[in-house]
Amino acid sequence: MTKPLMILIAGPYRSGTDDDPARMAANLAALEAAAWPIFRAGHVPMIGEWVALPVLSSAGASGPLDPLAEQVMYPTAERLLQHCDGVLRLPGESTGADQDVAIAHERGIPVWHRVEDVPGYVGGAA
Repeated sequence: MTKPLMILIAGPYRSGTDDDPARMAANLAALEAAAWPIFRAGHVPMIGEWVALPVLSSAGASGPLDPLAEQVMYPTAERLLQHCDGVLRLPGESTGADQDVAIAHERGIPVWHRVEDVPGYVGGAA
């Protein structure tokens, strides 16, 4: 087996939600749905919010709508991308995800738009 890749899963989180917490949670669940197929393919899935939200909490912020979020959310993804080997860009409008893709292109790391295109993808259920 080849070395596992760390793959950032990028897509809408806050975008298109009108800041509704339930819709943001649904977006996070959609991002997380790609985690198992990436893991099953032998890689390490990563979602920026998995890191950024605890950072915000530990800084005393009230959540992703707190003014401090601007200093944490996008910068977290930028820092993570220094360690990632690829990006899975899921559908939906998202400035942050588009920034992730731009950084990936600058770094010369692959960007996939379907989880099925991730190297080692195994179809079917668990």
